[in-house]
Amino acid sequence: MSEEGDAVRRHYESETDEDGRLRGGLGRLELWRVQEVVRRYLGAGPRRVLDVGGASGVHSEWLLGDSHTVHLVDLVERHVAAARDRLGGIERFTASVGDARRLPVADASQDAVLVLGPLYHLQDRADRVAVWREAARAVSPGGVVIAMAISRFASLFDGLAQEHLFDPEFRAVVDVDVASGRHENPRGRPGWFTTAYFHRPEELVAEATDAGLDVVETVGVEGMAGWLGHLAPRLDDDVDREVVLEAARRVEAEPSLLGMSPHLLCVARRTH
Repeated sequence: MSEEGDAVRRHYESETDEDGRLRGGLGRLELWRVQEVVRRYLGAGPRRVLDVGGASGVHSEWLLGDSHTVHLVDLVERHVAAARDRLGGIERFTASVGDARRLPVADASQDAVLVLGPLYHLQDRADRVAVWREAARAVSPGGVVIAMAISRFASLFDGLAQEHLFDPEFRAVVDVDVASGRHENPRGRPGWFTTAYFHRPEELVAEATDAGLDVVETVGVEGMAGWLGHLAPRLDDDVDREVVLEAARRVEAEPSLLGMSPHLLCVARRTH
């Protein structure tokens, strides 16, 4: 495995509880908004869904609840084991360790492919396009590929929200991130993420197009609320939660504001 892959694996094996992040606090906003967008395109189902980079199954779980058949693929063995422990008793669920650039599935075997993570851990464009191409190979004609990216400006906004930006070393990281998209955390500073690539919205479109897919839309996931940690308790109240969700929906497709959202979703379709 490359040094890039080693750093990513160490981050998720020892430093990050991805499942807990999405099920608690402000991370729930990301989870719920991803559900909204994905459900627009999957419909009532049942569908065959490939959950690429699916971690320990936080998305697979609700997809199964929506009556879909799900195969999860993840690079981290610990994630796959946790997903099997939690969901392995469901007949419609399977999981395997694998690389998003070389998916362990047959051609045109899926109705939808979700890539909710791998793109932002591959710094070389050729690798990211390879992920898109593999997803395009795996999905059936007419099916959708929905991929997530981190915004080019994520470290800048997060640096303000978390006050890391007042550290000169972090400002140097941000300078590189904004200029090139290539994020590094060579000293493993807590809260500074791991080796990553941060996209401009138009880059996602270009990568999907180069892989032979037709892009349907690119949307911002959380909007500005994704940086406002003090809103997390609001999500516990039904009325307040809807206010926050509606704020994200209202600007999700506004081109001038896409880069403000922590995460972007690009929806593409295989037409032949």
